[in-house]
Amino acid sequence: MILNILYQDDTIVAVDKPAGQMVIPSDNPQPDDEVTMKILRDQIGKRVHPIHRLDRPTSGVLVFSTDRDVARELHLAFEQYRIEKKYLAIVVGHPRTDSWTCKEPIQKKEGELMRDGHTDFHLREKLKNGVSLVEAIPKTGRFHQIRRHLLHANHPIAGDYRYAGVERCDILGERLGTGTRMLLQAKSLSLTHPTTGEEILIEAPLDPSIERCL
Repeated sequence: MILNILYQDDTIVAVDKPAGQMVIPSDNPQPDDEVTMKILRDQIGKRVHPIHRLDRPTSGVLVFSTDRDVARELHLAFEQYRIEKKYLAIVVGHPRTDSWTCKEPIQKKEGELMRDGHTDFHLREKLKNGVSLVEAIPKTGRFHQIRRHLLHANHPIAGDYRYAGVERCDILGERLGTGTRMLLQAKSLSLTHPTTGEEILIEAPLDPSIERCL
């Protein structure tokens, strides 16, 4: 497999991660696992450091660094929420408002502390088949934040079997022609380059499964 490289310089490389790939190897690797970090390493012939994560079923912009110091600076930028990320999702239903914010706290695992969460949402288009195109801008980076905040709004993501339910996902996947895909894409990411100070906007082409719904 060859990854689509969206941006590359001496220290940063960003790719369009396909849905179904893991960013890094799992604790219990399987023979058929596809790992973006390994594929990119072999593709460019350099060791790469993952900067952030995308859920396995999520596609879109994923950033790595070939330099340990730059990776450390980018990690810090993510932790301090100095990097803006925009996502697109096909969601169940038609939101009643064009824009809304969810600040529902998120608990990663039962028994752990609740942590503040903040996501801004914008309705982009009401579509047929009872779904809508929504843009999500996370202001914090919690576990499954966008997926859980959309569920909280009663508009779970089409194909999100964990939160939207198996039967509903099966019906929508057949109706939309997207199968078992979760229709969430990391569409763009903007950051300040740690070395040059340049403002960089990295965008992925529209995910074909989302485009199909339009």
